[in-house]
Order: sequence, then structure tokens, then C-alpha cells
Amino acid sequence: MAQKARLLVVEDEAAIRSGLVDVFVYHGYEVETADNGDDGLRMGLSGKFDLILLDVMLPGVDGFEICNRIRQQDRQQPVIMLTAKSSDEDIVQGLTLGADDYVAKPFSVTQLVLRVQAVLRRSGIAEDNQREICLNNGLVIDTENLCAGETAFTRREMDLLQYLAQQCDRPVAREELLARVWGYANHMEIETRTVDIHIAKLRRKIEADAASPEAIVTVRGAGYRLMLAPQ
Repeated sequence: MAQKARLLVVEDEAAIRSGLVDVFVYHGYEVETADNGDDGLRMGLSGKFDLILLDVMLPGVDGFEICNRIRQQDRQQPVIMLTAKSSDEDIVQGLTLGADDYVAKPFSVTQLVLRVQAVLRRSGIAEDNQREICLNNGLVIDTENLCAGETAFTRREMDLLQYLAQQCDRPVAREELLARVWGYANHMEIETRTVDIHIAKLRRKIEADAASPEAIVTVRGAGYRLMLAPQ
């Protein structure tokens, strides 16, 4: 029998927390909860969960700080942040800190379950990923250890790089990246910004000048293209 995925739900609103437990237990997950930021941080740093659902506004340590601390310890820990629907700034900040995804409140339970499944699935897109990605600027990226020298990447950033590397002969549209890397079925404006935010983060890590990118280039009207070193 396959082992159940373990989720941590960090949410201070009792009704939402209880509802999420019921939903994910029904879908076959093991679920533990925390109702404040201090417990959420302690449990989140334990390393025993396959995915963390993390509210932004919490008593004690807030969700942003928890995400930041988790990322400092483990770049591969999947984290989905739950944000207020009207707070685009929350979404941008969460993604900048390394969250794999966000879901805005009030949310569709079905959508949330699909998002969790997509993040846990990780890289069904990448069965034949190469161990290294060699860029045209001379940078060599270690895809297994999520790094290039002293520069560290999150799992989501690496998924994005690997997909772009697989499609290096053409530009890849944002909509395709949302579908294949994030698993999104619908492409809202804020979701498109998700791609742009991750591309901007990657450029700051891999480009000599992020304002004049040479490794991840924008093809007007077509998307993004990763420029690899000649074979």
C-alpha cells in the first residue's frame, strides 16, 4: 500500500482549519494542524511533512516569516500559501520568499485540492531531466542539488529551468508554463504574474545583468526561451 502524503495545515481560523482537515483526510492524506505561527514554525521546520499549507495572517510568527525560515533550512519543502483575495502584495511577497504556490481566500476546495496535487506531483514534467543545465553564459546548474556554485534554487525554480531546458529550441508561452510547471487549468492575470515573478527571481540568480538578460530571453509575443551553451 502506498504511503499517504503528510500535510501540515497552519491556519488560525478554526472553521477553515477543520474544513481543510476533513477535505484532505477524505482525499487520502494524513493531516496535522497548527493554529498559530509559533507552532506552525516549529512543526514546519521538523521536515516530516510532504507539503505545508500556510496562512499568511497568524498569531505570533506570520506566514511570510515561516516560509522564509523553512526556505533557509530546506529549499525543496513544498509550501502553498493561503492569502487574502484582495492582497496581491501578499501573493508577490510569498512567491518572492519561495512559496511554490498561493491560493487566494475565499477559495474553491476543488481548486485547492488540485493545486496540492500539482505541487506534490512536482516534476511529472521531468522524467528525463539532465543532471546539469549548461547556459550560454558559462553557468552550470546542478539540477539534483538545486544549485550553481554558491547560488541556491528552490524546487519550483528548478522545475521551471528544467522545463525551459527541455524546450530550449523555442520560446515557451506563460500559459504553457502555468499548465506544465504549475498544473494550472485556468490562467488568471495574477497567475500570469506568477511566471513573471519566478523568471525575475531566476534572472537575478543566473544573469550577469538581470536588466539585460542573455540566458533567459523574452521573445515578444511568444514567451520565454532558455539559451543553452552550444553542444
